[in-house]
Amino acid sequence: MVILDENIDDEHAIQLRRWHIKARQIGHDLGRAGMSDAEIISLLHELNGATFFTLDHGFKRARLCHARYCLVFLDVLASDVDRWIRRLLSHPEFDTQAKRLGSVVEVSGTELIVWRLPNRQMRRLAWSSS
Repeated sequence: MVILDENIDDEHAIQLRRWHIKARQIGHDLGRAGMSDAEIISLLHELNGATFFTLDHGFKRARLCHARYCLVFLDVLASDVDRWIRRLLSHPEFDTQAKRLGSVVEVSGTELIVWRLPNRQMRRLAWSSS
């Protein structure tokens, strides 16, 4: 399940759906508008298997790695969010739910920075491998 933070414009959710990526958005399809980061983390625990995309730096923390979800911090232009989400979801390291769970990922235009259970060690991946 792909979940978008409310800080991602609705137009990106619409484009993802056009690409047949089922995306739900906080405040529209799930939860409520104005949820705190802690409330979002609790919601992700309940959902089991979600990949949460956000522009909020607060989610870029190795300690937030959990086996029940994946957190993706998008360090890209807000206007390009949908393209970067699609690109991450097609990357060989993240192209299935099982491969994403237990990870915190930072997406930038040059690389991916990944913290993954069980040891939460930082790993850098190049986009060229996708």
